[in-house]
Amino acid sequence: MLHEKTIAFIGAGSMAEAMISGIVAAGKVPSNQIFVTNRSNTARLQQLEENYYIKGLTSKHLNLQNIDIIVLAMKPKDAEVALQSIKDSLQPNQLVLSVLAGITTTYMEQHLPAGQQVIRVMPNTSSMIGESATAISAGSSTTTENMLLAKDLLESIGEVYEIPEDQMDVFTGVAGSGPAYIYYLMEHMEATVKKAGLQEKVTREIIAQTIVGAAKMIQQQNETPTTLRENVTSPNGTTAAGLAALEKNGAGKAISQAIKHAAKRSQEISSQLEGTTEKKVQAV
Repeated sequence: MLHEKTIAFIGAGSMAEAMISGIVAAGKVPSNQIFVTNRSNTARLQQLEENYYIKGLTSKHLNLQNIDIIVLAMKPKDAEVALQSIKDSLQPNQLVLSVLAGITTTYMEQHLPAGQQVIRVMPNTSSMIGESATAISAGSSTTTENMLLAKDLLESIGEVYEIPEDQMDVFTGVAGSGPAYIYYLMEHMEATVKKAGLQEKVTREIIAQTIVGAAKMIQQQNETPTTLRENVTSPNGTTAAGLAALEKNGAGKAISQAIKHAAKRSQEISSQLEGTTEKKVQAV
């Protein structure tokens, strides 16, 4: 069923590209049935066309009536303008997916035709290699059939988790922003090891494999992170010394604060947009 669908990405940023890359690589949707659009950056659209053999069109040249699944992938601050620009072109049977942090299904439904089927989606940049952790939450009018369709599409880019929408902000804090936390950790590990004289390319590969291996242990063994950490920590050994330094320098608290602040920012984006909407409604 999915291979018969057409998909349009409204927005051509890094998240749109990551998802397009994963979907094209999975082969569930022919590349000539995938469209991407922005307002005027034709150079960016041409780049995506050349890289993924999809069709790039500026907004005024894309006929949304011929599209089955519309993916909103612009910046959250541009959401209201984008929703207003597409609402008159939408058909009741079309499915709208939003990958915009902080944009609730309620907000989308307020700006789209009554009964429009919408799903809030939060992937991460690992979509590009088919390894995303993606959360989805349905709007009030979304059918079970379209939820299954969305899951089928998003499984092209990794694992999919259906969660209540009120948990989407914390998911954003841990999984949406999570790859950046890992890259930040790797940056500091790499810089430290390079100072000790190990070759840069080898250092990066060693660190990456260490993280991949630890993650696979979590996935494949029925053990908690705490248990696995304790299993590899010998009293007075090298790992114990390293962990003591992490604890002394507040690493655990820093990780906790990173997740909380990212989740809070997602909530703030939602509140700011909904507050703006309320003021406009009251003014009218």
